[in-house]
Formats: sequence, C-alpha cells, structure tokens
Amino acid sequence: MASKPGILTDWPWKSLGSFKFIAYTHYNNQRWEGEGPVYVLFFPFLLWRTLHNQIWISLARYRTAKGNNRIVDKSIEFEQVDRESNWDDQILLNGILFYVGYMILPGAAHMPLWRTDGSIAPSLSLLTLSFSSPFLDCHRAITSVIHPFAEHLAYFLLFSIPLLAGIFMRKNSIAALFGYISYIDFMNNMGHCNFELIPKMLFSIFPPLKYLMYTPSYHSLHHTRFRTNYSLFMPIYDYIYGTMDKSSDALYEKSLIRPEELLHVVHLTHLVTPQSIYHLRLGFASLASKPYTYRWYVWAMWPVTCGSIMLTWTYGLSPEIGK
Repeated sequence: MASKPGILTDWPWKSLGSFKFIAYTHYNNQRWEGEGPVYVLFFPFLLWRTLHNQIWISLARYRTAKGNNRIVDKSIEFEQVDRESNWDDQILLNGILFYVGYMILPGAAHMPLWRTDGSIAPSLSLLTLSFSSPFLDCHRAITSVIHPFAEHLAYFLLFSIPLLAGIFMRKNSIAALFGYISYIDFMNNMGHCNFELIPKMLFSIFPPLKYLMYTPSYHSLHHTRFRTNYSLFMPIYDYIYGTMDKSSDALYEKSLIRPEELLHVVHLTHLVTPQSIYHLRLGFASLASKPYTYRWYVWAMWPVTCGSIMLTWTYGLSPEIGK
C-alpha cells in the first residue's frame, strides 16, 4: 500500500463500518408506484450477486485447503481474511451507480424483460469493446498503483460500455442487463478461485477457445508475475500485444493434474455453537475476520446450519489413533 494514499484509496463509507448499507436508504424511500420492472428487481438482483460471490469465496477457500488442482501454493492467512472482509463494497458501489443511471438515463427506467436484438447487441459489444485495447491500457495503469476505490470506479466505467450502448440504442432489456453483470461476476470469480477447473477437453474440441476464454491459472500469473496476462476473460489481446506469459500453458497443465494433499495431522478449531461455523474461513467472508458474537440475522441461517450438521454426521470419519 502506498505510504501516502490518495483520496480515492478508501471507500467513502469506510468510517460507517457495518452501517455502510444505509447508502441504500434512497432505494427504500423511493415510491414504487409507476416504476418499471427493473426497479422492482433491482434489490433482489443485488442479493443474488452477494450470494453468487459468497459461494465462490467459500468454494475457493475450500479447494485451496484441499489442494487438488491448486494453482498457487500459499495458504489463506489471517491478514488476507481481514483484507477481504469488505468484499461486498464493490456490490454496494455498483448498486448506487445503477440507481443513479436508472434515475438519469433516458430509457433505463422502462426496459422490457426480454428482447432478442437487445440481447445480441450487448454480447457483440462485450467482445469488441470491453476487453480490447482500451481495457488493457487502463488495466496497466491501474495495476501500477493500489487504489481500490478508484480501481473499481474505472472498472465500472469500462464494463458499462455495452450497457450504455444498449440503453442509448433503445435495445437493452432486463435479461441482457442482469445476464451481462452475472457473466462478469462469474468470470471474475473463476479467474481468482486459485484452482484449475477448465477441462483440457474443451480446448481439444475447439482450439480457438484458448484465445477467447481465460483460465484461473492463466489469470493467476497476472498476480504472481506482474506485467503479464493483462487481458480479462479473453487472452487473445495478450497474444496480440505481446503481454502473454510464456509459462501459461505449462502452469495450466500442471494445475490440472495436481492431486489432493493428504495431511497426517489436522488441527480443528473448536466451535462454540453450531452458528459459529459462519465465522470460519469457509463461512461468511464478512464474519470470518471478526470474533464470534451473537448476531440476530445469523439465526435466519438455521436451516443451512442443520443441513451442515446432518452432512457432518453422515459423512464424517472418526480418526484412527492406533491399533
């Protein structure tokens, strides 16, 4: 982190702590009469994004500990858990910016649920605009410094190009809007999951796919060997501009065949109550960095807690100390 970070380093609501979600009070205070379906589905979609990202976080941490197909041999330390406790800030920021766009952009308030031409246009612009030369140039500039808030602002502007194009052409739809954002979330989470899951058979059946879709091992080199593999989702631009890491293919094949690690001794953290499972690293990322205390909203997870207990009883193995 820079010794003297700029004004766009921290999130604006950092001082609010857990009360940062009061930024969504504008949504609750708005009258719903006369609003289009996109406004009604706005908040449920943000909840879906939160669930989607949380699933990837838990899965990535589980597979990193398990070891099979792992890419980077670095355990998840407490510092990383603390650093990632505010992972939902980018969803909060996107929600505010989407609301601003809904209020000021003509045609954004009354989009239809589906239209064929409104789904094809964003897909084409996704391939031709979002991940072309402007993105690589911006990505290089962003990765040279650490400014999380400014970085997410720049990413939002880049990724909104297809959405704005569809809105201004009056060709956008709710399905295209939510589908496009879900695609971005899926690819971004997959690229940072630290385990290889793309089967080699896909590239054997369709070799050009290697240049159209990145893999987790490919993007991991962008973080471990800087100034390489800048392209997000589509490696073809790294091949064009000469920024592709030469060890990308070797790392992919090595990670794909890596076996699971079998440990001789495992230290199990003593759980206080069944609800404390959500404070583990595999649990809620926002709670994993905090001491266990009673939180009323965790009681809503009791069905999941009971299901976890049943799975543990069913598939748990008793250790053999000796014969």
